This record gives sequence, structure tokens and C-alpha cells, in this order.
Amino acid sequence: MNSVVVQRALPRVTIAGLAGDSGKTLVSLGLIATLRSRGYKVAPFKKGPDFIDSAWAGEAAGFAGRNLDTFLMSEQAVLRSLSSAALDHDIAVIEGNRGLFDGLDAKGTHSTAYLAKLVRAPVVLLVDAIKATRTVAAQVKGCQAIDPDLWIAGVILNRVGTKRQEKLIREAIALETGLPLLGAIPRLPDKLPIRHLGLLTAIEHPDTKGAVEKAAEEMNRYVDVSEIARVASQAPAVSVTRTTEHKPAARVRIGVLRDRAFSFYYPENLSALETAGAELVSISPITDAELPDIDGLYAGGGFPEVYADQLSANRTFRVDLKKRIDQGLPVWAECGGLMYLSRSITVQGTLYPMVGVLPVSVEQIARPQGHGYVQATVDADNPFYNEGHELRGHEFHYSRIREEAGSVPTVLILKRGIGLGHNRDGLLVKNTLASYIHIHALGEPDWATAVVRVAKGEHTYRDLTVDRTKITHQHHSICGW
Repeated sequence: MNSVVVQRALPRVTIAGLAGDSGKTLVSLGLIATLRSRGYKVAPFKKGPDFIDSAWAGEAAGFAGRNLDTFLMSEQAVLRSLSSAALDHDIAVIEGNRGLFDGLDAKGTHSTAYLAKLVRAPVVLLVDAIKATRTVAAQVKGCQAIDPDLWIAGVILNRVGTKRQEKLIREAIALETGLPLLGAIPRLPDKLPIRHLGLLTAIEHPDTKGAVEKAAEEMNRYVDVSEIARVASQAPAVSVTRTTEHKPAARVRIGVLRDRAFSFYYPENLSALETAGAELVSISPITDAELPDIDGLYAGGGFPEVYADQLSANRTFRVDLKKRIDQGLPVWAECGGLMYLSRSITVQGTLYPMVGVLPVSVEQIARPQGHGYVQATVDADNPFYNEGHELRGHEFHYSRIREEAGSVPTVLILKRGIGLGHNRDGLLVKNTLASYIHIHALGEPDWATAVVRVAKGEHTYRDLTVDRTKITHQHHSICGW
């Protein structure tokens, strides 16, 4: 493998807001789609661990949306991910999350502002204008004052009521902050549909193309896209490592549950598996009659609770999958994958039988049961990681495990996060490791190699499906026994 470092231009801009639900996604989608229509090859990025917004950005760009997260991955990994876009793209659009300075602590660590400074990207600040005029300028000036080193390059107003209001805010922003107003979006009735985890996913939307086109139409009408592109062009060049690397011939076939019920996958995770020597096989547990010939399975997240009736109705697939897992098929399962592999999912009082590999049941609750970043340490034997290995990831689930999980070994102790409860996560049954944690391959570079290694049969399970009386100090239940 040969590598050479070169400097390349990568115009880039961060779309940030003063809070969550401020319209950042619609503005980012519209900006990406408009730039694409003007001939730009746009690299779409989402700050934070979000799957749904990044997938929508990918639909708008025609390229996979990727995530930049300074908690899940190192700063060097963030910079490499961004700079790699300079090889194939003309401009990068980074959608922020939450409020501009909202992070893990009072100093805003891991915030959108933190990321924007790291990647040296100008910030376009989206501000809600409902029932305000000069106060909007005060909000923008406050953002300038709290971090003078942050490069705020312009402002877009959202939910503007009248032309007079827009004029007053424009003049106040210019007078108090010296920043240009790059757009003023009126109160628009049409929004992308939402549900408990956020936006409806792009794969489920009945008219994804139409929704993106609508966002682009609004950006063209109300925002100075050309000026934003000019602002983005002021970002400094990035260092890009050109690497001549040959992927190994695929040695194992790893199935990936991918359909409208399971769509939460980071593109980097799938690429990492291929780089490690896997041929990926897409599988739909909703429509496929049986499991194809595979050596391992990646069961990611999604909305099995929304499609519980259809997943349960496909009994032939469930039975076949359980048989293969009982015979030792390795499985890495995250969140929705864990739910699907359980005995059942209860949604609004209705119980739906699932695969039944994990001797636990899951129930969907109206409020979040786990939401945020996770830090875990492997503290028991398992096929994938050595004891003592530290994992970082995130969780966002409205489901919880019933108490019978106390008899199932777990292999992760949590320093941060909720997981299964009682500071535990990582249910282990034979070669299946299932948790509520979503990991990112850029933050866990050994993960893909471990999954491929186990799929090759280089680690065989010990029979850990035991009753309560046989659990030793080496294997912990979620009840802390």
C-alpha cells in the first residue's frame, strides 16, 4: 500500500441553528439539492450520530451521507473523513445538530461549533424569526461573543412573517453583527413527516424525490445559494492522503438486514466490512422466505416496532434464521436487531412473536428509554472482543427489555448510557452479541475485522445459554447478579 499526502481545495459550509427542530435539515437538503442541480458534486455530512438526517442528505446529493462526530471517533478520523471528500467532490455541506453550542458539558464539548472549528468550516446560522425583530440580532451577536474564534459567515432567517419584519431584522443584524443575511424563509406549512425517532426515513417516504425537490425549490426562492457557495469557497485547503490499496478478495459472506424496517447503517461500517474481506448480502426479513447462504449476519437498527406485524407474519424466515443462529451463525446486532432477535415485541398492548434467539421480550414505551452517547467496557468472554476493550457508541430507543433478561449473560458494563438497564448491555447467546449500542467503524477500527474473523470461524462459541443458578462471576446479568 502506497500513500502520498496532497493539498486539495474543499469548499465547505456548516448549517447550524440555535436549537433543535429549527429547520436545519430542510435547509441542508434544499441547499445540497440546489447545488447538485447547478452541477456541483456535493459531499453530504451530518454532525452527530444521526442515521435519518444523513440518509436524507444522501438522497439529495446522490452520494451516501456520512457522519462527523468527535465523541464517536477521534479528531484525526473526523478530519480524514472530511478531507477524503476532496478527492471526488466539489463542495461539502455539513448539517449541525441541536443548538450551535450544545455539547456534552457547559463548555460545549463535541458541539456543532466544536466540529466547525475543527474542520475550519464557515458557519451559516439559521435563526427562528417568529415574533421577533432586533432580538434576532441579539441572539446572533451572542453567538459571536461566546466564541470569537468561531467563523460565523452569515445568517438565514426561518419562519419570517412579513417583508417588514424581514427588513427590520436584516438592518439590525447588519448594524449589530456586521453579518450578511443570506436568506429569509417564510412560515411554510409543508414539513417532512416525523415520528418518535425524528423524521420519517428516506427509504419509507412515499415520495422521497418530490420531498427533496420541494426543499430545493424553497431554497432557490428564499436563499442566496450562490453566496453560500462563495462563502464555502473561502474555507482553507485540506490535506488528503492518496492511497493505493487493494481490497482483499471476499472470503466470507455477511448478510445485512436491509429494508424499510432496518435501515440504520453507517456507510463506513459497510465499507469497513468489505475492506476486511466480506461480501455483503442484503436481506429483507419482511419479504425474504429464507436466509441465504451466509457466514455471518449484521442486524442493524431501524423500526422493527413499526413493522412488527409484517416481521412476525414472515414466520418461515424467522424459523430459518433461528435455526441457523442456534447452529452457530455469528451475529452482530444493534438496537433494532436486538429487538428482532428477541422472543417478542409488544407494541400498544399487542404482542408480536419475533425470532426467539434471545430469551427476552421487548416492549415499546411512549417515552425514550435510552438516548445519548454510550461508553462501555467488555468484561466477559465473547467471540468479538477481548475483555477490557472499551467501546464508544450511541443509543436511541423507546423499547425496554423485560425482567426475564436476568438469566441471560451480558458482556458489557456501561460507564455512560442506559443500555439494557443496571449499567449492563451486550446480551450473549452462542455467537450472537446483541446490544442497544450503535458503533461507528471510524471510532471502532477493529470492529469490522472482528466480525469477519468470527464469520470465518476463527472463534467458536462456548455454550453460555445457562440458567440463573449457573451464572458465574465471569458473566453478568442485567440484574447485577
